[in-house]
Amino acid sequence: MHAITIQEFGGPETLVWTEVPDPVPGPGEVIVDVRASAVNRADVLQRKGFYPPPPGAPPYPGLECSGVISAIADDVSGWAVGQPVCALLAGGGYAERVAVPAGQLLPVPDGVDLVEAAALPEVACTVWSNVVQRAGLAAGETLLVHGGGSGIGTFAIQLGSALGATVLVTARLTKHDRLRALGAAHPIDYREQDFAAEVRQFTNGRGADVILDIMGAAYLGRNVAALATDGRLMLIGLLGGRKGELDLGALLAKRATVAATTLRSLPLGQKAEIVEGVREQVWPLIAAGKVRPVVDRRLPITDAAEAHRLVESNEHVGKVLLTVG
Repeated sequence: MHAITIQEFGGPETLVWTEVPDPVPGPGEVIVDVRASAVNRADVLQRKGFYPPPPGAPPYPGLECSGVISAIADDVSGWAVGQPVCALLAGGGYAERVAVPAGQLLPVPDGVDLVEAAALPEVACTVWSNVVQRAGLAAGETLLVHGGGSGIGTFAIQLGSALGATVLVTARLTKHDRLRALGAAHPIDYREQDFAAEVRQFTNGRGADVILDIMGAAYLGRNVAALATDGRLMLIGLLGGRKGELDLGALLAKRATVAATTLRSLPLGQKAEIVEGVREQVWPLIAAGKVRPVVDRRLPITDAAEAHRLVESNEHVGKVLLTVG
């Protein structure tokens, strides 16, 4: 088969469509013939040498895919050869085939085509596990989402709105109208506005109950300032740096929680629990049309370098997909 390999750490030009060995299903695994994968920020970091795949994962980028099952290990039940699926991966989605633990498979939701289904697993599992499972977002609460125009952001807007929360987002001004259409109550231009002040003003001084943050150090102080009493800050990225100063007094005064998670390195059992929760609680919302994949564009997988340039430019809204075949 062929896969996108990283010839050396560096720019998008290091991504090359290369012939590689075919995967073989290990115990508890299936082989998926890939129809599409999606570009995530983690893929960009891996390309640059900052985010290596966990032990045992394929070396190729790609944290999610959609496709058709072509082989099944003897100990796997509940899935069939020829069945269309999408999947959460630890790596390897930028390829013609990939081995997937059966616990990380999802059926393609009703009303979603097979290619667009590749835009769902990583964002659905990330947002649901952080915002719902861990932070316990409830109807009537306020959710602040940083990076509102990203795949994570566009999904979080919709899921938060579907759960009855008021969703605020930070994003470039040019993206605000599209984010309002997805359910954002108040987009904030992070380049021109102080998001903490905007959140406090919009909520009449109360603050956000849950914040989903991809920035890390650069936003830490303002995130704490933007939190409501008993607020929960969920950190899932470090685009703004690794080390920041945390005012513990402010945290104590608000009885606030700061939690940090990474989905990729979780044990298989924990990933399977998250996937099952997504299937039970999120997939019905997609089937009902309350949440949908947001796809900026589809590109052939051989154009992976161009897809990475687009994602790094931050000009896209939603997911950039790489199609196979």
